[in-house]
Amino acid sequence: MLTSRIVVDRDFVISALDRRVFGTFVEHMGRCVYGGIYEPGHPTADQDGFRQDVLELTRELGPTIVRYPGGNFLSGYNWEDGVGPKEQRPTRLDLAWGSTETNEFGTNEFIDWCRTAKVEPMFAVNLGTRGPDEARHLLEYCNHPGGTHYSDLRRAHGYEQPHGIKFWCLGNEMDGPWQICRKTAQEYGRIAQETAKVMRWVDGDLQLAACGSSQRAMPTYGAWEYEVLDHCFNEVDYISLHAYFRNDSNDIKDYFTVIEDLDYFIKEVAAIGDAVAAKRRSPKRIMLSLDEWNVWYKAHTPADLRKPGWPEAPPLIEEIYNFEDALVVGGALITMINNADRVKAACLAQLVNVIGPIMTETGGAAWRQTIFHPFAQASRHARGQVLRAKIQADTFSTKTHPAASLLLASVIHDEESGAVTVLALNRSTSDEMQLDVELRGLGEGRKVAIASELHHGDLKAINSKVAPNAVTPVNRTDVSIAKGVVSAKLKPLSWNVIVTTPT
Repeated sequence: MLTSRIVVDRDFVISALDRRVFGTFVEHMGRCVYGGIYEPGHPTADQDGFRQDVLELTRELGPTIVRYPGGNFLSGYNWEDGVGPKEQRPTRLDLAWGSTETNEFGTNEFIDWCRTAKVEPMFAVNLGTRGPDEARHLLEYCNHPGGTHYSDLRRAHGYEQPHGIKFWCLGNEMDGPWQICRKTAQEYGRIAQETAKVMRWVDGDLQLAACGSSQRAMPTYGAWEYEVLDHCFNEVDYISLHAYFRNDSNDIKDYFTVIEDLDYFIKEVAAIGDAVAAKRRSPKRIMLSLDEWNVWYKAHTPADLRKPGWPEAPPLIEEIYNFEDALVVGGALITMINNADRVKAACLAQLVNVIGPIMTETGGAAWRQTIFHPFAQASRHARGQVLRAKIQADTFSTKTHPAASLLLASVIHDEESGAVTVLALNRSTSDEMQLDVELRGLGEGRKVAIASELHHGDLKAINSKVAPNAVTPVNRTDVSIAKGVVSAKLKPLSWNVIVTTPT
């Protein structure tokens, strides 16, 4: 049996864990909105057309913030199309996804949905076909109390009180050749700077995120971040990262190392932000918003991205997740948590149907995909201060990563409740792992309150409408704690959650 050890001390803290790390994403793409969160006429739909079965699963998933309305859709979107009486809204061609957009669902409907789901909205402004003027008008519509053209327009639409949206993304993937009105780093940096400036003049209490590279593999990666931030450093709070994980070799060991690559990505972008700060001799630190991340590689053909004939809400990139995908998502969550000093927001893309943890049948059932579970457990239990963990474990090697740890883990201490949560991923393909976690300075009078594992004998096992719980966490009773040391045996290829509380 493998052996591993983690040592933490309550005084050795990485950072408080920002709850916005547990965000998701809703885009006007495929069946994410229509047939996903919104489906008037569905047996569970409420008076607003919101699917109650999806809302219940959303609450169980536990997202804290949801990004809207895109995505690539954003760069061709006129926000004015999605407000006002529905029968007067124009139908448009969506160039991003080759679809017809009815605009039946828009800004105010999304705010209503967020309030019903009890999540914070994260909005994005179009810096593709539009610019600072339209961004400030949208902000005025959403956040200004009244007495002006756009704020009174919101009130005329039935929303007397301002929406109070605080987190805004300045465009989407503006470095990508697939983007409507792609920009160079200089072009985007300048428009991001000016957009941020006028938005802050409308509402001084905002948090703004500039676009980073669409992915770490972009040829302009690094240079893009530096030049963009060199323009808008003083005006923004965050820079975005997007990361989609692939299993191209169909080898779980290779697949696991996308987690190491995510860690490199986070540290590299943080370092670039610090370099821009150093140039200015500034103590300010740009934080990171990983506002698109997920596994995505199976539903990746041209037919998955676009259907002929400009259909309404066609099924697009409906990835069916398996057990190994859930392990990778769990590992990615651990990596983000362990970088809590810089990663202050993140959005699992997307929420439902489109590479989503929730899958639905239009007019029918809704169920949890495999990746639902590690996200829901982390969101529920990872609260408080992320402790700096000293991890001792064996390693494995791949062609690109010669010494990757078999154990990935986070330890989070909630000072308010006294709970200590351990998230642990055993990446060994063959061996059980004895794990001992020494909790220094956290009191010896503790008990194991929760212990569960996510494990399946088949890496390709999936959840489906007919078998929605094929891959699901199970409770454990064999985890112990004595004299401040938690002891557990971790199955090979398993995601584990252990919560201890004061007695």
